[in-house]
Amino acid sequence: MLFVFVNYIIFAPPNRLKHNVLDSLLMKRITVALVISTYNWSEALELVLRSVLKQSVLPDEILIADDGSDCKTRELIASYQGKFETGIQHIWHEDKGFRKSIILNRAIASAESDYIIQVDGDCFLHSRFIEDHLDSAKERMYLYGTRVRIKEEKVPEIIGKKELNIHFFKSGLKKRPRNIRVPVISELFRPQETISPKFRGCNTSFWRKDFLAVNGYNEDLEGWGREDSELMIRMHNRGVLGKRLKFNGIVYHLDHREESKERFDINDSIQRETLENKKDYCENGVNKYLKVD
Repeated sequence: MLFVFVNYIIFAPPNRLKHNVLDSLLMKRITVALVISTYNWSEALELVLRSVLKQSVLPDEILIADDGSDCKTRELIASYQGKFETGIQHIWHEDKGFRKSIILNRAIASAESDYIIQVDGDCFLHSRFIEDHLDSAKERMYLYGTRVRIKEEKVPEIIGKKELNIHFFKSGLKKRPRNIRVPVISELFRPQETISPKFRGCNTSFWRKDFLAVNGYNEDLEGWGREDSELMIRMHNRGVLGKRLKFNGIVYHLDHREESKERFDINDSIQRETLENKKDYCENGVNKYLKVD
């Protein structure tokens, strides 16, 4: 009985909800950009792009924020250009260490859509991921979802098979219950005025105008850690709420060796200052990349 229930939740036909979401989109008249950050893991990025092709609702723009990858990533993106009606924008800069804040600012500055959905290049998407984010989008609110983690020892098999349909009982999963999709339960989670410790930048969405109002990512944060949460704290300080997507908006994270955390303490101190001084704007942000009319 449990298997039937779980199987229905994960694999139920999307048609009815899909039409409701499309109707909602027509009412909202919003456009959406999918921003994918990446660095030197073309095999994982290919899974992400394949999962985008399978989406029940496709984005208006796809932007790859590339923190200095080699030619293999460029060649992969070129091979997928013709598979998307919108094409793919590849925003790249030279590899000078972990500079995710900079490349994300450049990518979002290049976007023209109203709404930004942001994922990491090691997280491929449930087939209704974009649909779920758009269905929950509301003014003056950002969203953040969860990730089902695929254990590192299982990752070569998933990549080798280019496997996208990860069922509930699949071996090698961490946080297995997160693989259950029940959107109605997500509605029980209320928007919050402060940032949640559950927030992860690998699965988030927000209005581009809210992003620009706080001047985007703080480029004083270099190296791993705090760039995503510090951004959202400034949004909170400006009155934007945060809402968790639970049991929908699912991504699958390919576990891997963690990045160096040598600058984490510096980044953490910048975030503490943002919290303590209720900052809602950073000086070293996205405005330098914006086109002036």
